[in-house]
Amino acid sequence: MTSLATDPGTPSVAGSALDSPWLSFALRRGARFLISLWVLVTAAFLMMHLVPGDPVRAALGIDAPAELVESRREALGLNDPLLAQYLGYFRNLLSGDLGISMGSGEPVSTLVIDRLGATIQLAVLAFAVAVAVAVPLGVAMAVTTRAGRRRGAELAFATSAMLAAAIPEFLLAVGLVYVFAVNLAWFPVAGAGTLSSNVLPVLALAVGPAAILARILRVEMLAVLQDDFIRTARAKRLPARRIYLRHALPNALTATLTLAGLMLTTMVAGTVLVENVFAWPGLGSRLVQSITAKDYPVVQAIILIYGGLVLLVNLLVDITLALLDPRSTIREA
Repeated sequence: MTSLATDPGTPSVAGSALDSPWLSFALRRGARFLISLWVLVTAAFLMMHLVPGDPVRAALGIDAPAELVESRREALGLNDPLLAQYLGYFRNLLSGDLGISMGSGEPVSTLVIDRLGATIQLAVLAFAVAVAVAVPLGVAMAVTTRAGRRRGAELAFATSAMLAAAIPEFLLAVGLVYVFAVNLAWFPVAGAGTLSSNVLPVLALAVGPAAILARILRVEMLAVLQDDFIRTARAKRLPARRIYLRHALPNALTATLTLAGLMLTTMVAGTVLVENVFAWPGLGSRLVQSITAKDYPVVQAIILIYGGLVLLVNLLVDITLALLDPRSTIREA
């Protein structure tokens, strides 16, 4: 008769799963994401209560009837105890309710959700353009200037990249409008209705990150090209394209992808200024309008969306890097 007892020397499936570095890594990252999200939600909630004076009166104006002010405060729940407001804010967020606009009385979700797609589109397009330009440029410059070759080209590249990265998105956006929209009339000044209207806003967001990524990738490629496995590949007389693209590039991309993921979060934040230059119908332009109108629930919701996007991008970057380099999960265990 066969015994059903488990051999004490053999780890159980459940124990093996719990001891998995990947599972431990995912749990840590998930916990960090949830804690950061809770802090963000709490800060967004407290924002309205830190505003000096009556935020509803400030939004509606000093001439607004007292009945309208009181009804709007009641609709916003501002007459309830602070803890009740906090718990209600959490419950509403879980159900997708972002609150009510102080100025118009409309649901905040109808004012901001329609603009979320335009902001994500702008940030993702800019990120794609930055990576598409930085990767071939960084590789080409590493190959061209390796082993101390072509010092002039290296100096020109480093100087140009430094200058491009130093220009603020807002200033670059204004310059692009002046040159390519006003003087040359190649692209529309504002709006998002056509394909050509995407060009200038995307360039304004992508130029700086592309320059930084190209410099980082060049440095990483130069370091990889000095490794022993590259020398072995050259000794085997492998084609140069195969050495650079199949052997060197994947090993140089880890640090570049880490930086690229972090830059995507800055691109999301950078859309606020760029959208206002080009009258882009996204969250950034709505944020400025709401701050001007002192419509704090809308400001609250937009800050929450921006912060949530940044946290989500950071989480996805961590997971992507762990998939590309599983050793990172072991090092952090």
